[in-house]
Amino acid sequence: MAKRVFEVWKGSNKFILGGRLIFGPDARSLIVTLLLIIVPIIIFCVFVASHLRLEFKPDNVGYVILVMAIIFTIYVLVLLSLTSARDPGIVPRNSHPPEEEFRYDSSVSVEVGGRQTPSLQFPRTKEVMVNGIPVRVKYCDTCMLYRPPRCSHCSICNNCVERFDHHCPWVGQCIGLRNYRYFFMFVSSSTLLCIYVFSMSALYIKVLMDDYQGTVWKAMKESPASVILMVYSFISLWFVGGLTGFHLYLIGTNQTTYENFRYRADNRINVYDLGCFDNFLEVFCTKVKPSKNNFRAFVQGEVQQKPTLPSTQETDVEDSGGDPRSKVEDDLDIGEDLLKISQRRNIEEIDEDICSRGSNGPPHNTSEMDSVLSSDHRAPTIRSDTRHSSWGRRSGSWEIAPEVLANSTVTESRTYTTSKEPHQ
Repeated sequence: MAKRVFEVWKGSNKFILGGRLIFGPDARSLIVTLLLIIVPIIIFCVFVASHLRLEFKPDNVGYVILVMAIIFTIYVLVLLSLTSARDPGIVPRNSHPPEEEFRYDSSVSVEVGGRQTPSLQFPRTKEVMVNGIPVRVKYCDTCMLYRPPRCSHCSICNNCVERFDHHCPWVGQCIGLRNYRYFFMFVSSSTLLCIYVFSMSALYIKVLMDDYQGTVWKAMKESPASVILMVYSFISLWFVGGLTGFHLYLIGTNQTTYENFRYRADNRINVYDLGCFDNFLEVFCTKVKPSKNNFRAFVQGEVQQKPTLPSTQETDVEDSGGDPRSKVEDDLDIGEDLLKISQRRNIEEIDEDICSRGSNGPPHNTSEMDSVLSSDHRAPTIRSDTRHSSWGRRSGSWEIAPEVLANSTVTESRTYTTSKEPHQ
């Protein structure tokens, strides 16, 4: 039976409603966030707004206070759902590394079957042009792609996310290109809701003081719920209010939280800064890009994995005589990774190839072939004349390769950094 994309998804996301809604792996924390919003509002409506409705009954002002609280809460919950239940900008994984990036180094060669073959070199980083300035992008071993500018791999969701800001545990989702706008609106609206609840609770305390001609302490005893709501709103205001102010600064300077915390000490030029006004327009007035993932689509039939050449880093062949399989870890050194995921043939084809080389000596028998394949001192041949799209990699995927370049004026530069840079 054909499966849908969300059923075989390689990330750590959780899906509901048949893949229509996508959450992070910590989606349960969303329940806590909902309770922190809904429970205080229920208390406010029952113990504060309902009494204010009676106090201002002739002018119907009390009804406005109650209705405004309910509408404002619904608005905040809608923004929360738009933030946490949608694709934040996940870049689809490649089913194999980008073959066009392979390069051959004749100075370093490997010998198999009596013939030397140039080894493959694979750049870990490369440069692209953003607004006329070169920016280095990195290769992601897990997703097998060069990350677009401002993209980062979230270790919690196990996905590369465009314009990655941070992973927010309060909404149980990554904050990225497609939901940052709604995240900021959620945080800022929560700030206004806290101010509203605090103000109306304080107003009710003032009404009680006027009705009973008493002090503020006596009024607080008459409505302890108002006191609790004022304290709760004041504490929450420091959190969501401070977060709103911080993100206003980030939007005005066109930064992400990730960039601000990681590069604040580097004093590097912000190539994405378009000016304060244009930065705000970019966040709030541009069309949200469609998702690059169709989670409800049916997965195309995967090509059956072919036998791979074993090495010391791979799992042993099963004793039952089954085909050897490669089991590649997500974050391998690039040199070992290329030897394992390079173009492959099955064992019978390699045997026939070696036996057909009369100039290299007498044909090898089966035992000699096994000895060659299991040797720890010889690396497998990397051939350039045959390419296969089935790579026995655990983090591989069925997805179509994504666009490498992302926002604004981004063009690829053919200047590549050395492949010996440390993996980050």
